[in-house]
Amino acid sequence: MARVRKAVVPAAGMGTRFLPATKAIAKEMLPIVNKPSIQLIVEEAAASGIEQVIVVTGRGKTEIIDHFDAHPQLEDSLRRSGKEALLREVVRPSQLVKLSAVRQQRPLGLGHAILCARPLVGDEPFAVFLPDDLVDAPTPCARQLIDVYERSGSSVVALMHVAREETSAYGIAAGDIDAGDPRLVRVHALVEKPPVDEAPSTLAVVGRYVLDASVFDVLARTHPGRGDEIQLTDALAAMAADGGLNGWLFEGDRFDAGDVTGYLLANLNWARKTPRIWASVEAWLARNGAAR
Repeated sequence: MARVRKAVVPAAGMGTRFLPATKAIAKEMLPIVNKPSIQLIVEEAAASGIEQVIVVTGRGKTEIIDHFDAHPQLEDSLRRSGKEALLREVVRPSQLVKLSAVRQQRPLGLGHAILCARPLVGDEPFAVFLPDDLVDAPTPCARQLIDVYERSGSSVVALMHVAREETSAYGIAAGDIDAGDPRLVRVHALVEKPPVDEAPSTLAVVGRYVLDASVFDVLARTHPGRGDEIQLTDALAAMAADGGLNGWLFEGDRFDAGDVTGYLLANLNWARKTPRIWASVEAWLARNGAAR
């Protein structure tokens, strides 16, 4: 079985939920504490054993690629100033993975964005990271999925349980729990954002996938669906119907950084990892009576 070495990150969206902040800044560059959110995605990819990340961009997204490039002038300035710790942080993004970019010229859906990466992915299995979904986990979420793929040989999607009333906001999976592993789900159907009373389960698909290259052929045959776009969920549903899709109830905490509230919670979560910053947050909460 081919090793999962490549990942695709669709990042061509306009970030309308964050306007006016995203009028001139890509939403993927909005910071989680002091790192652009997309850097957390690429760090997860690198920690999962991914060697090449292919970012699918749109017009006005050049700063994403610039962030992962070297900046000799800035690096020389920090080096001359003796700011070695800061220098390491500035250099690190360019050393994580090999980064490539491809342009999605028209907003024709997530499935179309994945298809745009086909020439760079080739016939290898690959991971997909949706940059709005940040996952904090002891074992990177993508690594968990890669391990499942390597054991099973079938494409796999990340799943989590959600409240019944929230099912209309997600792609929802129907399937059977594996008898030998309660985290493994044999998916036989997927529905994109069903009405609450029609959701087949409360198993929501989260933005991590490990897919066999055969998904490209399925996507190429997929007709536009919801929103007149080529939906990745529709292609995965076809694969599930053929018995070629697993789900994995991943371990970790997921934050929707594409939503203002989720973005704030993600900042608080990663702020906790820096004691100096978190001490200031706790002091502010205490002063304002919010610690309760």
